[in-house]
Amino acid sequence: MTHDPRLILLDPRDNVLVARVRLNAGETVETGTGPAVLDRDIALAHKVARRAIAAGEKILKYGAPIGVATEAIAPAAHVHVHNMRSDYTPTYHLEDERKAGASA
Repeated sequence: MTHDPRLILLDPRDNVLVARVRLNAGETVETGTGPAVLDRDIALAHKVARRAIAAGEKILKYGAPIGVATEAIAPAAHVHVHNMRSDYTPTYHLEDERKAGASA
């Protein structure tokens, strides 16, 4: 089954799709696992769940983990800071800490 043309699948391993346009709450989208109704507005370039994602499961975008689900996420649900924890590590902070430690 294919996904809605208003959503982009960046990598076949991804469990999220990216909105190509603004989507409105109440609209039905096809996530690839069946039709689902959006429970909230989805901004351009925001993520929606491609399928059900369990709490603790990695969020995959571009085929790589970008975070972890902090709660169960339903298909077509908005995936953002309210239900995921980012895996992003700002490397400039690590470099600043190394420099600070070297000067001590």
